Amino acid sequence: MGWQKGLLIYNEKAGNGNIEKQLAACLALLAPHISEFLLLKTQKQGDAANFCRIHGEEMDVVFVMGGDGTVHECINGLAGLDKRPLFGILPGGTCNDFSRALNIPQNIRRAAEQMVSGEYIEVDIGTDGNDYFLNFWGIGLITETSNNIDADEKNRLGKISYLMSMLRTVNSMDPFPFKIVCDGNVIEDEAVMILAANGKYIGTNQIPAPLIEINDGQLDIIIVKNSSLSLFREVLEMKRTVGEIVNEEAEILYFQTRSFRIYTPETMDADSDGEVYMKTPAEIHVLPKHIRMLCGTEILL
Repeated sequence: MGWQKGLLIYNEKAGNGNIEKQLAACLALLAPHISEFLLLKTQKQGDAANFCRIHGEEMDVVFVMGGDGTVHECINGLAGLDKRPLFGILPGGTCNDFSRALNIPQNIRRAAEQMVSGEYIEVDIGTDGNDYFLNFWGIGLITETSNNIDADEKNRLGKISYLMSMLRTVNSMDPFPFKIVCDGNVIEDEAVMILAANGKYIGTNQIPAPLIEINDGQLDIIIVKNSSLSLFREVLEMKRTVGEIVNEEAEILYFQTRSFRIYTPETMDADSDGEVYMKTPAEIHVLPKHIRMLCGTEILL
């Protein structure tokens, strides 16, 4: 596979502290396939999104070496462009959740080897009309878990820190009232977490929703009504599967939709792809097959 113009955006904190070695290995593999290759390093929050907005339309392919936060920035820089390049993730973060959904090897060098095959899939993106998310949007427990992750713990324990934060948070969560309007239906209830998922992994744990796909034009809505620690342990250990639950007496409600409006009596922070800056109320909808993403070969089967 060959491209005329390519861009590699990298976060200097990527590569598990071995960025120079990882970057050199990736460049050696990618550069022979790109005639004009631009390399840009992020130095502050927002750089990755700005790089994509400035250079994205002139590129045939954009790679990002970084974690889920840097990927999220790139999506927000690319999604609004009229001409969107191929997008490839070189997973250099703690969880690398969406790269897992794309079946990309978690070793950066092996991921680069996969990138040059040129295999890609058209992927959905979610939006509130202003900002974009690739993996998920959520309120309640999902947001508080992100807020409560200890930075030192994350550096020492990596992906386990996400699970530890959830276990610390779950017993302190009080249900909040909400109203969701979608597909002509209204759901009014209380919950400890509402999740709109596009990807299949959060914190490296697979979401137990059997219908979820990254290119089906649907968001998978999961509403968890109570903060039972045993319930979340069952979900995390995959002892139960979220099916087509429509019974409002169930502990977990699950359905698919292309768009929904959500209201809460008080403004709530929303977590999108691990970044907490969106708010309620919100109107969320999916942009079907909005961006082409390089992927592992087995995902195409």
